[in-house]
Amino acid sequence: MNHPRPSRRPERLVMDRAGIGYDSHRFADGRPLILGGVAIPAERGLAGHSDADAVCHAVIDALLGAAGAGDIGTRFPDTDPRWKDARSLDMLRTVVAELGASGIRPRHVDVTVILERPKLADFKLPIAASLAGALGLHPGSVSLKAKTNEGMGFVGRGEGIAVLAVATVEGP
Repeated sequence: MNHPRPSRRPERLVMDRAGIGYDSHRFADGRPLILGGVAIPAERGLAGHSDADAVCHAVIDALLGAAGAGDIGTRFPDTDPRWKDARSLDMLRTVVAELGASGIRPRHVDVTVILERPKLADFKLPIAASLAGALGLHPGSVSLKAKTNEGMGFVGRGEGIAVLAVATVEGP
């Protein structure tokens, strides 16, 4: 009876994993509004140690969660002067490169931005394309939705923004 011979090279086990990210920031006068690496025309930007790009921050947390690699606060602490006014899109690229070095790569990202104003309809595709570039993904692998909070809570009162992100990754 013929039995298949075992392979001399073990198959690499690749797993799909998912992570959830969340970020919120207050609006602040005198700062640009940057979402997903895209400058959005607005009266106010977001307060934060870096450029306060809540979209990138939520995506970073989702990726780190999927990889079991901690969170953005541990990786880029707001007590570290290196990250003062840093571009969050560059922080995202750094995380993608570090995960890639350990064999983990993004497969898909889904983002929901929750804010009353400004409206993001004209910016959803540019934001998704910017994120896709930083993630090394086809733009079709990044989904971006914008919602209001129907006037409820800090978002509804126009005090800030909230962002949810889900990322799937593959790797060992």
